[in-house]
Amino acid sequence: MNLGWQELLILLGIVILLFGGTRLAGLGRASGKAIREFKEETEGLNATKGLGGAAAVTPAPDEEQPARPAEQSSPPETPEGEATNRAAEGA
Repeated sequence: MNLGWQELLILLGIVILLFGGTRLAGLGRASGKAIREFKEETEGLNATKGLGGAAAVTPAPDEEQPARPAEQSSPPETPEGEATNRAAEGA
């Protein structure tokens, strides 16, 4: 199913009638912004690759860093606990 220029022109007219010019302009603006951001990120990755991966990638300032859980130390074992463990293993 090949579409010629005449069919594409008819489809474009129908889309403009359905969505309106202002909504289509907003969609074009949003997709242009997304493409620009994608290009910037890929250029950044290519630059990092060119440096041998030595450069650390830092998140954007408006992004939040995930919270790291605090390290929990285990309580020291008492001689009583060792005796209980030994008795459980032997039984």
